[in-house]
Amino acid sequence: MVPTNLYFDFRDIFRAPRLALSGKKIWVIVTGNTVGFVFYWILSYVALSISGQPFSQMLDKHGLYPHLFATDASLVAWLFYVFGIAIWLTSIMFSFAGVSRITLKQLKGNDFFTGDNAWGYVKKHWHPVVLTSISLLFIIFLFLIFGIFFAYICSIPVIGSYFYVIPFPIYLVGSIFTIYTILVTLVSIFYAPAIVGTYEEDTMGTLFQSYSITWSQPWRIILYNSIIFPLSYLGIITLTWVGTAGIGLIQKVFGTIIQEKINNFFIFSNEIVFSDNLIFQLKKLGMMDLSYLLSEIDKPVFNFSNVDVFAGVIFSLFMFLMLLTIFSYGFSILAVGKTIEFIIFKKNSDNDDLLKRRDEDDLIDNEDLSFYNNENISKQLAVNDFDDSEE
Repeated sequence: MVPTNLYFDFRDIFRAPRLALSGKKIWVIVTGNTVGFVFYWILSYVALSISGQPFSQMLDKHGLYPHLFATDASLVAWLFYVFGIAIWLTSIMFSFAGVSRITLKQLKGNDFFTGDNAWGYVKKHWHPVVLTSISLLFIIFLFLIFGIFFAYICSIPVIGSYFYVIPFPIYLVGSIFTIYTILVTLVSIFYAPAIVGTYEEDTMGTLFQSYSITWSQPWRIILYNSIIFPLSYLGIITLTWVGTAGIGLIQKVFGTIIQEKINNFFIFSNEIVFSDNLIFQLKKLGMMDLSYLLSEIDKPVFNFSNVDVFAGVIFSLFMFLMLLTIFSYGFSILAVGKTIEFIIFKKNSDNDDLLKRRDEDDLIDNEDLSFYNNENISKQLAVNDFDDSEE
């Protein structure tokens, strides 16, 4: 296996769109995204139900994309909704760690590391992906609690003023560290999957790496993010154009014979997958112009038989997977980019080339090979001893 020759600077970031355009990487993101979305969808409707809305009314209003914004929801409902968002975000972070592992193996010259291998690695190392951000949030919460506690002490008459003035430098240092930890938390959300996927760190190690790169590489973080996020956006735009062009061609070819049925399928899927609000938001971002796909559709014609309705549901599923794949490619670019960025950080800060570093898979393979060689040597010695005894 021959490792990829990297420049270990910003030029390597531009490799991300090409490396991310991989079926197994996009599929890992799609898998994590889908699982997280299903939990989000269920918990969002639970939250809406707690708010007292009838399910049929909620389903008609929100469809595939429920949310609690602009609703009179209770605190319990918001807790369910936020929990659903947290599960979705966590699932995406898991998929980022899997893509990071695949990317590391690919850069080291191993193109045979599969998506199943990646999910097996994530299953083994999922703890730091989740617990790093939770630990950082707990640190922030702890400092805020201490701040409130000392604020009450400072409210004591006469001596309270001195409790504020004398330890003020300590308060200032604690406040600055809290702000710094907030920044580290934001950094860890994006880089923790890459740290776990490439460096095989536990929670404490990932915490240390998050603090370290935030402190030592702030300008690289700002510069590289100003590159990778536009690249991710352009990747989504490009794949959208490819998808819409492909579907547009299918519509033109098949529309010469079954135009009405195609119209019905697209209109049916629009009602399920592409709600008016979603289309409006996507058009604002320039990501998906469905008017190109539906240019010959004037009005809906729902002359569906039961068979057509079932076929329309399957077609809607494909359209939803297309939408999910387009956004997953953007996420894949981010995951690959963050992996390359962390490799650059370690090379520049610690002179640690992760492409030459032996990871746990290499060690396991070497141990297996060593065991196999020792086993053969033992068998050969036993055969020689047997031959000697016969002589």
